[in-house]
Amino acid sequence: MTTSAAVPTGSEGAITSDGTVTDRLVEANQQYATAFTDPGMDARPVLHVAVVACMDARLDLHAALGLELGDCHTIRNAGGVVTDDVIRSLTISQRALGTRSVVLIHHTGCGLESLTEDFRHELEMEVGQRPAWAVESFRDVDQDVRQSMQRVRTSPFLLHTDNVRGFVFDVHTGLLREIDPA
Repeated sequence: MTTSAAVPTGSEGAITSDGTVTDRLVEANQQYATAFTDPGMDARPVLHVAVVACMDARLDLHAALGLELGDCHTIRNAGGVVTDDVIRSLTISQRALGTRSVVLIHHTGCGLESLTEDFRHELEMEVGQRPAWAVESFRDVDQDVRQSMQRVRTSPFLLHTDNVRGFVFDVHTGLLREIDPA
């Protein structure tokens, strides 16, 4: 597994320790670009699948699912929640770019398990404006996956809702556990 501590360094184009994190990322991109070759792909995923997952930095989806560049669309947010914006992305993925399957991946130890909707109230008190979005916190990860599956299956905008499967990724073992939608 590659971590930020394992970013390649060398005398030419070395990643410097000064500057901002963004500066470090831009420098890493410059190194990446020196060996980059256009893979000649279009935006249509080879496997016709869209994966919706949590943004948690511990989830290396491509490695965990054996995916290669170009295999899938990946949509990530806090909790892997199927929000209106996720439905928007899935709709474009299906209707314009040919995906047919949806895989939902939540995980153990999610930060949303420790938040409540009070988070929105606290933000309102701090900044003077209540967020328009819901926190979508939860206590039962399995039930949250079921809710996400139901949101995808009942969306009128999606063409393909018959192959929607949900999983919980265990951050300690790396294993997926499939959730029964019932």
